[in-house]
Amino acid sequence: MKFEDIYQFFKDPPPFYLNKELAVCYVLSVLLRNDSYGTELINLLETEYPFYRLSDTVLYSALKFLEDQDMVTGYWKKVEGRGRPRRMYQIREEMMDQARDLARLWQSYAVEKERTVVR
Repeated sequence: MKFEDIYQFFKDPPPFYLNKELAVCYVLSVLLRNDSYGTELINLLETEYPFYRLSDTVLYSALKFLEDQDMVTGYWKKVEGRGRPRRMYQIREEMMDQARDLARLWQSYAVEKERTVVR
């Protein structure tokens, strides 16, 4: 390691991987806009928030939690340009208020974190 490596780390920090709590709030923020499926949720995160990453394991753990809490439901749908049907997720109508509240936690966290990252 050299001092240049340290400067490079802070100039271009590695991505931050979401934990389950953040993933739950992020997923809800996306599902408030549209129904979505796993791969799309991961790709949207990397596109909209380039500093963040989401592993498959954490994502599907968050989705299972949301299903177990009866906040989201899943259904199968053929997606344009995809070979097999995808498991789509949507927020249950009666859970919309709580979903909005949790999505706001993600929004405020992501904005604050982006602001503090040294670029």
